[in-house]
Amino acid sequence: MTRLSALFAALCLAPVLASAQPAAPLEGRLKKIQETRSIAVAYRQDAMPFSFEEGGRPAGYTIDLCRGVLDAIERQLGGSTPLQVKWVPVTAQTRFTAIASGQADMECGASTVTLGRLKEVDFSSLIFVDGTGLMVRKATPGNSLRDLANKKIAVIAGTTNEPALADALKGLAMTATVVKVKSREEGLAQLEAGAVDAFASDRLLLAGLAAQSKDPQALAVLVDPISFEPYAIALPRGDWAMRQAVNSALAQIYRSAGLLDIYQRWFSGLGRPGPVLEVMYGLGRLPE
Repeated sequence: MTRLSALFAALCLAPVLASAQPAAPLEGRLKKIQETRSIAVAYRQDAMPFSFEEGGRPAGYTIDLCRGVLDAIERQLGGSTPLQVKWVPVTAQTRFTAIASGQADMECGASTVTLGRLKEVDFSSLIFVDGTGLMVRKATPGNSLRDLANKKIAVIAGTTNEPALADALKGLAMTATVVKVKSREEGLAQLEAGAVDAFASDRLLLAGLAAQSKDPQALAVLVDPISFEPYAIALPRGDWAMRQAVNSALAQIYRSAGLLDIYQRWFSGLGRPGPVLEVMYGLGRLPE
């Protein structure tokens, strides 16, 4: 079993042991969803392999999990009319505002749980754990953050990767020029153009981004993470009924055979890595 597989198994164990709870009473967003027979789901268009667009439709690991959650909530609510799902595209900057404002009822992307974000939204049980990593051009010498001293490192402003990078630099007592960008596409463009020497983001998101670059073989994702990022589904703050319904649905999914299908589809087949990890294994630069 790979380290990623073991981590994923451990992550899923707690919700499985907790098992699904009884159906939540209809309050808050859940009541609105039953009355309107519709639910709005925020998703990212730039967070491959977790949440992106494929053929004009939302796709990815988190999207597949959320589709299962939606099916379970539909069963919990009952009724003869299927739930109508409205997919709401959001960015790293607007994802939590969409939930807090009522524009969306849940956010299915690659969102890290933090104490600061809990002041604006709530989160479901964890769905994945990744880590902040660094993508560089293969021509750049070195194998770690320490080798990027006095160089330029891009990071998306307002993400958890920004303070993670700052903390890592402080911990190493080293100096680097941090260049704030608005999106992964901008970070990749600056890296490919040589305007920056590295781009910091979640490691699997970097691998997905590299797979879509002009020349994936010219890029490398450094193996060692500089932080850990626990992902969850963002939910309305203080809406315990909605949170219980989502966590109950996740518990059902985690106990089902369908979970392995979702995992293998996006991360690793039996004996052959999935498309994103295949790129990541090809790009990863091991320390000498």
